[in-house]
Amino acid sequence: MKESNFTRAMDILSRWIVGLVFIFSSFVKGVDPLGTSYKIQEYMTAWSVGSMGLEWALPMATFLSMTLICLEFLVGVLMLTGAWRKPGATLLLLLMTFFTVTTLIDALTNKVTDCGCFGDAIKLTNWQTFGKNVLLCIPTTFIFLCRNWPRKKHFERDSLIAVVAVVAMVLFGTYNIKNEPVIDFRPWKVGNQMIPFGDNLKVQSFVTYKDKATGEVKELISTDVPYADSAWMAAHEFVDSRVVDPYEIKADGFSMLGPDGEDYARDIVGSGDYTVIATIHHLEDIDDSGIRALRTTHNYCMENEINMVLLSSALSEDVEAFLYENNLSDMAYYFADATAIKTMLRSNPGFVLLKDAKVLGKWSLSNARGLQDYPFEIE
Repeated sequence: MKESNFTRAMDILSRWIVGLVFIFSSFVKGVDPLGTSYKIQEYMTAWSVGSMGLEWALPMATFLSMTLICLEFLVGVLMLTGAWRKPGATLLLLLMTFFTVTTLIDALTNKVTDCGCFGDAIKLTNWQTFGKNVLLCIPTTFIFLCRNWPRKKHFERDSLIAVVAVVAMVLFGTYNIKNEPVIDFRPWKVGNQMIPFGDNLKVQSFVTYKDKATGEVKELISTDVPYADSAWMAAHEFVDSRVVDPYEIKADGFSMLGPDGEDYARDIVGSGDYTVIATIHHLEDIDDSGIRALRTTHNYCMENEINMVLLSSALSEDVEAFLYENNLSDMAYYFADATAIKTMLRSNPGFVLLKDAKVLGKWSLSNARGLQDYPFEIE
C-alpha cells in the first residue's frame, strides 16, 4: 500500500485501536492466568483434531495460557510503540486469523460457550466474540499492508521494548498465579454481599406472554396476569416463566452439599458468625504446604472460636480419609463442583472468610497466615 498522509493517519489509528484492545485483553487475562488455563483445558476437552483428542496437552494449559497472554500483550505494545513493525504486523495477522477461525467454530458448534477473550471482566456470546474479531480484522489487514513502509531501524530500542513487555507480563502473571488475582472479576470478590438482607424481600414469580395479533412480548408478575379474563387469555400465548429468589446466592450453580445430600450453602454463607470456608478443588494435588496451611488455619479458628468448614469436589470417602490422616477429623466438610470452587478461589487450598453473607477476606496458599491478621473484633 502506498504511503500518504491519509494512509499514515489510518495506520496510526488502526495501530491504536488494535493495540489498546490487545493490551486490555491481555491484562484482564494476565490478572487471572489460571482462569485462562481452565478455559484452554475446556477447549482441549471439547475439541479434537480428526480422531485424535487433545486431552494429552492438559498439563500444558498453564504454560499455554501464559504464552498466549504474553503474545497478546507483546503485540499490543508493538502496535502502540511502532516497534518491530514488520514482525509485529505478521504476528498480529497470525493471531487474528487464529482467533477469528476459532471463534467462528465456537459460534457454529457452541462446544465452548464462552471463549474467555476478556477473562471474567467482560462476558460475550460466541457470535459477539466472532463479530468483534471480524471488525478487528479490518485494521489488522490495513496494518499488515503497511508493514513494508520504509522506516529508520531502531534495533536496540525495539528489542528493549519487546523484552520489557514480555518480562513485565511474565512477572505480573506469575504473581497472580502464586497469589489470588490482584483484581477480582468473579462473584466471590472481597466486599461482595452474596445474599442480600432486608425486611421487604420476597420470592417473585414472573410469566411471559405474547400477543397473538401483534407479536408483542410482555413479562408480568404472575399475580398480575388476568387469568379470569377469557378474552385476554385467548388473545395471548404463554412463552416462559421464571422465579426470582432474592435470597439466592449470587454465584451461579453454587451449592454446599453435606454428606446427607442436603444443600447447606445458604445456612453457611449467610451465617451471622465469622465463618472460614477452606476450599479444595482437587484433593489429589494437595501437598505438604497445603496440609500445613489447613492445620494452622484450623488450629487458629479453634482457638478463637471461629467456625471453619471444608469445601471439596472429592468423593466423600476420600475427604474423610484425608481429614483422618491429617488430624482434621473434627472439621465439617461439604461438597461442590470443582468449577464452582475454582470460581471462589484459584488456590488449592484457599480460604474465604464470610459473615452475614459478606465476603470479608480471601487468602491463597501462599499467604494463608494473613487470615490471622484480620481484625475480627471490628464489625
